[in-house]
Amino acid sequence: MKTILAIETSCDETAVAILRGRNGHSGSELLASEVASQIAEHEKYGGIVPEIASRNHLVHAPRLLERATRDAKIEMSEVDAFAATSGPGLASSLMIGASIAKGLAIGFLKPYLAINHLEGHLLSPFFGDGEVKPNVSLIVSGGHTMLVRVGGLADYQMIGSTADDAAGEAFDKVAKMLGLGYPGGPEIEKCARDGDSNRFQLPRSMLDSENFSFSGLKTAVRYLLPKLHGDFLADLCASFQQAVVEVLVRKTIAAAQKCEVNLVTMSGGVSCNRELRRQLAEACAREGFEFKSAETWLCTDNAAMIAFAGSLRLRAGFESKLTEEIDPNLKVA
Repeated sequence: MKTILAIETSCDETAVAILRGRNGHSGSELLASEVASQIAEHEKYGGIVPEIASRNHLVHAPRLLERATRDAKIEMSEVDAFAATSGPGLASSLMIGASIAKGLAIGFLKPYLAINHLEGHLLSPFFGDGEVKPNVSLIVSGGHTMLVRVGGLADYQMIGSTADDAAGEAFDKVAKMLGLGYPGGPEIEKCARDGDSNRFQLPRSMLDSENFSFSGLKTAVRYLLPKLHGDFLADLCASFQQAVVEVLVRKTIAAAQKCEVNLVTMSGGVSCNRELRRQLAEACAREGFEFKSAETWLCTDNAAMIAFAGSLRLRAGFESKLTEEIDPNLKVA
């Protein structure tokens, strides 16, 4: 049974997790998972400030490492490998986690695993399982919106990605226009619950393409706002949310049909949106696909998914060089 300690610092969340593989190939056990959020620090700026994020990682990481090992009831010397997110993300943030993990690997003479943040998301729907089944995966978050064909561990083929704003980024920008809080996704979802999604006819861009574009939708909201008066907030949020969800669902189903797979998976922070989950699950059932979404606690940035990816890679014989550099623009396929 191998024990993996993982560190995630790709953006503004500092996270540490410890995962222990079970005997054979029957999955794994999460011994500890700690996350320190920086939302309060960045909310007043309406987005992430890289320098603030990296400074906070330095403050939070030692405390989370101590708490994780205490909760897991293990000594650092008992860890079999150390993993960290190596990209994509903010360079100043990635450096913190990768440097700590490399230092621990050197100090305890253990393997180091550089993990792609997007691979962490791709594999998160299978968290705890021993096998990654072929699927078409939708990753939808603040920084990424993409469809990937997954053949198995380390077997990824890009189907389509965003040409401009990611879905989560569009949620944040529209929420800012509407005077809502940060992050924007949960705020818009909350307002949309009592709204009429058919009141405003907003554009659905690039429906015949495998790629995504949400910049035009964001601009349409900006031009519409000066014309609106009275009680419109709930209806506008519902209409905007429906436009995003409709595009994501339609393109995901089309990709699954083209790739001839039986399974559709979804992960990333925006996949916490309940309307997206409901509509994609219903579309999959209607078209005969199995649907598997990462649990909501695994959808936002966390180290548990990085530990899980590291565990699968270690078991498959992968190991990273200590000289491997971070890559803020790292691709998954």
